[in-house]
Amino acid sequence: MILVCGEALIDLFVNDGPLGSLKTEVALGGSPFNVAIALSRLGERSSFYGGISTDHFGHALAETLVSEGVDLAYAVRSERLTTISVVATDDTGHPAYSFHGEGKADRQVTGADLPPRLPDTIEAITFGSYTMAVAPVADTYLALARRESGRLTISIDPNVRPTVTPDMKEWRDRFEAFLHYASIVKASDEDLATAFGPDVDVEGLVRRWHTAGPSLILVTHGATGATGYLRGHTPVAVPGRKVVVVDTVGAGDTFHAAVLAYLAKIGRLARCQFHDLTIAELQQTLRYAVAASSITCTRQGANVPTDAEVQSVLGEEVLEADPDPTKRFVKAHSADVGA
Repeated sequence: MILVCGEALIDLFVNDGPLGSLKTEVALGGSPFNVAIALSRLGERSSFYGGISTDHFGHALAETLVSEGVDLAYAVRSERLTTISVVATDDTGHPAYSFHGEGKADRQVTGADLPPRLPDTIEAITFGSYTMAVAPVADTYLALARRESGRLTISIDPNVRPTVTPDMKEWRDRFEAFLHYASIVKASDEDLATAFGPDVDVEGLVRRWHTAGPSLILVTHGATGATGYLRGHTPVAVPGRKVVVVDTVGAGDTFHAAVLAYLAKIGRLARCQFHDLTIAELQQTLRYAVAASSITCTRQGANVPTDAEVQSVLGEEVLEADPDPTKRFVKAHSADVGA
């Protein structure tokens, strides 16, 4: 099982209507909320540790997580209201966020809500988005990372939200505190440009992060794919897939979940096995994650795929890449058996 730590909130999608009016649509969201559901759809058990309101929105969030097979044993229910995130997309489908969350349920997870020692059934913990950077929830999650990092794989996705944490120096300080306990860091090139400047030296940043602690650093590049940096090895780059993009909401969350799910499938997620990860396994992990996130981009909102859908896409790519019809026949039937 993977414990997912962070926010569950309401996304209010806003688009221009006729004569200056606005069209709105409400969706359940939050980066860690999406990750927890994605893990379950990709065939891995997940549990959610975060603040969920007892208001109408909070009930909907909790019910959806349960319906998706996500465990809520560690959820912190509160009478505080649910955060609302307003999402406006541009002509390319790229989202811009504004948050209405001061004092809301997702931010008010305190030290008193810290769970006891986690059971051995949990292999990894993932932390993500702005709850890594706002008190008191950030301090609570950091305490959990510090306590469990010696025996569990810790994965972090900063998912920078400057409308929530506009002081980038404060954000960097918060992030680097988590960095010391992380095994995996996933970040988009947009995250890096926002947090460290448009001229950020990614290679230099990766080297510094490797020195601080994480063994594996993953940088996504939108339509052009992703790069994996395994400490002590040459970087591995996997290209993106050509798809018709509806929007990119949830694509990064899908990628993060898919990385963790695939590592679990091949027996490399547990801390005792993670450090034996090979370059070949990393390349396959990235291919799986890119395929999963590309599927999400073809759908409205963070509608993440199932493992069967991802495997189908990967199987099609194998057939298309092999010009020998005999080999293609064998591979097609092997894929059918494997399913």
